[in-house]
Amino acid sequence: MRFDNDHAPFRRDDALSEWRTASALAELLSFEPSSLDAKPKAAGSGRTAEALSRFAAAIRTRMAGPGGYYNLGNALGLVMGVTIQLTAPQRSGMRGAALFDYFAGSSSAVALTLATLVFFCSGEVYHRAWAGRDVPDPALNRLADLLSGIGAIGLGTALFLFGQPVLAATAGLLHALGKFGSAAYRPGACVPGWPVGWPDPFRSAVLASRLPAMLAAALSMGAALREVWLGGSPALVAAPLTLLACYLLWARADLLLFADSASESAPALPDTARPGDA
Repeated sequence: MRFDNDHAPFRRDDALSEWRTASALAELLSFEPSSLDAKPKAAGSGRTAEALSRFAAAIRTRMAGPGGYYNLGNALGLVMGVTIQLTAPQRSGMRGAALFDYFAGSSSAVALTLATLVFFCSGEVYHRAWAGRDVPDPALNRLADLLSGIGAIGLGTALFLFGQPVLAATAGLLHALGKFGSAAYRPGACVPGWPVGWPDPFRSAVLASRLPAMLAAALSMGAALREVWLGGSPALVAAPLTLLACYLLWARADLLLFADSASESAPALPDTARPGDA
């Protein structure tokens, strides 16, 4: 049975339609990325870029005040301490015991662990005092100073039990004195025996408490470098170098608190002398 159009001439529209169908089928079966694949990839790369941008913004926000520097140093020191403890020569299957010894194996370890926890809390309070503010929250700032002073007492106790009385007196006692003084005294308040034009005495005490430990870390790193030069393991430099980096981060945070003290103690301009009123 024949239809009426069996012998009809081949139309151009039919040829174009068949060509488009064949092209679409070839594109679907090919291994090359098509235009349909490009959209999800572009969307995926856009989401990745957005996530990275948010992460970078969060890091910038964290590092806008002293809290980020304090806790970055705390985390760096903690990670290095745990790493050294886990990589030390020991019997197989004793890593759990090694971690227990590091955090709670002795009275000095317990004191250091508690001090580290308090320092982390202090750094977080510093961050909240400075986050999104041109002038830090004074109450939160003083609370962070108080917590940091408590942590310094724990650190001094741990150093004394470790047999480091000089570092216990400086990194512990002097540090605690400076932090407690900052928590108790308003910046710019008159301190007996301290010249008015000099920097904040309590912030200065905290910064000075870093110097002996930084010197000890630098000397240890120099000795380790000599060992490496003579053929020792490069890992010998890791611990003193990390400790020095931690103290530099903490010193950077201390300097930011100097700026806060200066801003709080600066006298307010009278209404008639404020710029822009003329």
